[in-house]
Amino acid sequence: MQELLSRFDAGDPVALGKLLKEVENGTSSGKEALRCTASRQGRAHVVGITGPPGAGKSTLTAKLSKRWAEAGREVGIVCVDPTSPFSGGALLGDRIRMLELSSFPNVFIKSLATRGSLGGMAASTADIIQLMDAYGKEVVVVETVGVGQVEFDVMDLSDTVVLVNVPGLGDSIQALKAGILEIADIFVINQADRPGAEDSVRDLRQMLADRKETGWLWPVVKTVATRGEGIDRLAEAIESHRAYLKREQLWEEKRCRRNRQRLMQEMDRLFRQHVLTRIRTDPTARALFEEVEKGTQDPYSAARHLFQEIVN
Repeated sequence: MQELLSRFDAGDPVALGKLLKEVENGTSSGKEALRCTASRQGRAHVVGITGPPGAGKSTLTAKLSKRWAEAGREVGIVCVDPTSPFSGGALLGDRIRMLELSSFPNVFIKSLATRGSLGGMAASTADIIQLMDAYGKEVVVVETVGVGQVEFDVMDLSDTVVLVNVPGLGDSIQALKAGILEIADIFVINQADRPGAEDSVRDLRQMLADRKETGWLWPVVKTVATRGEGIDRLAEAIESHRAYLKREQLWEEKRCRRNRQRLMQEMDRLFRQHVLTRIRTDPTARALFEEVEKGTQDPYSAARHLFQEIVN
């Protein structure tokens, strides 16, 4: 393990890949890697790319990452994919649309399977971001699963959230009106060469006019990702948002919130694990659990009773 960490510290991408796999699988080696690298996190700009299916998120991610890589920046990409029902692994792998990045040694791509995580974000995403950050990646792009409704939890992992839409997705615009609008810092109308692009831009700007002011003016960027159009403008908007976060002292605030959330998630995981162990080994707890299953006991009273038993 120490040799692997030494290679990681020396910038060996193979070591990075192995440690990422350990973290994804929740092994003791993965936990040790996170413990050893905790003090080196917080430097990377984490950019969340989210939006409905068919919006072109993967193509946009690839084009943005290529632009940064060509400028000499260290880029990490985390693609959160649906889970294969057979292997439990990421169904789309490392994304064939990312193949154009394979020639850049300063780009590292990691696919994660959701494995049933709510909101489309894999449970280990935050840990993967930490390792890439500690490795020296200057930008970490997190592309989320398109599940028909944009994932809210990307906001908690990202410094900058980019929401991608395309003309003609009426249901998507309706979803924005339902409150998903609130999570984004930058809005993209991709496939802007399609009919209705200007209408989509106008509709978005009208909705943004009603959003509570924060000091940041939310840009609406038109792109045609397949041709690379609008990518420079989008990259500039992302950099402007980073400067805004630094200027308004929100950069550290986001990191504190993210670390606090990870602490609560780990405490929740450990408590759940303890409860399940108790149910397996304690006849009284198991009997209470079975009563809830049969409907002879309400879950609220049972949960409170079990909690008091564990605390005491």
